[in-house]
Amino acid sequence: MRQKNVKLAAYILIGTVAVGSISATADATGVSSLLPAAGLALTLEEGSSQEVVRASTKTMEKDKEQEKKDDLTKSKSFKREAGASSKEDEAETEIKSYRETESSEAETEEKKPLIIEDKEDSKEEKARTKAEEADQKTVASGKAIETDSEDEEEALSEEEKEFSRLVIAKVNDYVNIRSMPSEEGEILGKLYDKSVGDFILEKDGWYKITSGNVTGYVKAEYCVTGNDAVELAKKVGTRVATVTTTTLKVRESEGMDAPVLGLVPIDEELSVIEELDGWVKVDIEEGYGYVSSEYVSLRTDFVKAESKEEEEARLKKEEDAKKAAKEAAKRAEEKVAKDKAEKAEKAEKAAAATQNNDSAQEQQQAQKPAPAPTTGGSGLGNAVVDYAMQFVGNPYVYGGSSLTNGTDCSGFVMSVYKNFGVSLPHSSSADRSQGYDVGGLANAQPGDIVCYSGHVGIYAGNGQIVHASTSKTGIIVSNANYRNVLAVRRIF
Repeated sequence: MRQKNVKLAAYILIGTVAVGSISATADATGVSSLLPAAGLALTLEEGSSQEVVRASTKTMEKDKEQEKKDDLTKSKSFKREAGASSKEDEAETEIKSYRETESSEAETEEKKPLIIEDKEDSKEEKARTKAEEADQKTVASGKAIETDSEDEEEALSEEEKEFSRLVIAKVNDYVNIRSMPSEEGEILGKLYDKSVGDFILEKDGWYKITSGNVTGYVKAEYCVTGNDAVELAKKVGTRVATVTTTTLKVRESEGMDAPVLGLVPIDEELSVIEELDGWVKVDIEEGYGYVSSEYVSLRTDFVKAESKEEEEARLKKEEDAKKAAKEAAKRAEEKVAKDKAEKAEKAEKAAAATQNNDSAQEQQQAQKPAPAPTTGGSGLGNAVVDYAMQFVGNPYVYGGSSLTNGTDCSGFVMSVYKNFGVSLPHSSSADRSQGYDVGGLANAQPGDIVCYSGHVGIYAGNGQIVHASTSKTGIIVSNANYRNVLAVRRIF
């Protein structure tokens, strides 16, 4: 250790010689005599030039750096030794102090690159953060633009965003709903043309949906969803306003001071034409009118899927309804026959009273058989129409059911069918579920009831209906397709 201290002194001496620009010939003997005494292995020959001294100095400086590293390593080793002895003499204490100073400087130098590296990492991190923020701003900007576009376009309203999440069947008849995304899956139900389900996920060319009481998979190629579903949903969906007050006044225009166009009873369901600020434009028999949104509840009706069990129940119900219709028709036919017989008998008695001098004619009239009742559904339907036609020209009265003194539309249908022993509700909306559906106006027969938004009539054949229309017209005959038909139901 003491030798290293002497070496340090020698280094200082040589440095001084180099800086002082020693002349071309150094006192090599003097320097040489000092260096061995200091324990250095360097030998300078006589006549050594300054260049040699400088080269030697550089060599010694490299040795110095290596010794510093060795000292640093040993210093760290000393720190790890448990219970290290402190019985060093004064020189060793000085050397230790020197080493600790050098070690501290070395550690500081080692940390500097790390700090620089950390700063570089920090710069990179900041750059990444800025880039991410820029990306987020771009996305946010895009969303803002998209939102602004949505606000401008009706197709991007909240309701129509819901439409974009629908799955709508677009087929000739129906598409099967299966238990898994494969044609090997069990058939759980049917999604008929223009029927609607809620989108869950897409897998292998199949949509998983829930519709009505069915959840399963339909082939994507037979359905539409997303943007394609938005416009189609508007066409296949029915916007309905249900009356929530006892008697709703439908006005000719917006505003409570506008003239009243017509009256609609509670629970009546009206087709919505347009929704405005606080007002709803609806379709009634008198035409398009306006109602306050405060007195109606709004919804959009879609045809939903039919489960296997529901299809079986529906078919059974329709079969039962047909049987009931046949039984009602039989009873009605018997009643019609009885009424005709009674009328014939009265006519015969009247004829006999006025023809006392012609006994032969009286006998002939008495022996004439009563008219045979018509048979079959269409025949009975014609009887219904014939009966209804008697009251054409009679007045319309809101809430009435008198065929002579005044009736409204559903009261007219109810009273006509009552004559044939059939009980129907005094409500055009409720009439949509009576009897069984025949599949539209194209399949209508005389006697069927034809349902509209807030209105109902009786199909008279040849594309016409007989109905209690409005307070201005009373009971009249009109073209059946004068308004949008919602349903055609067969009672007989």
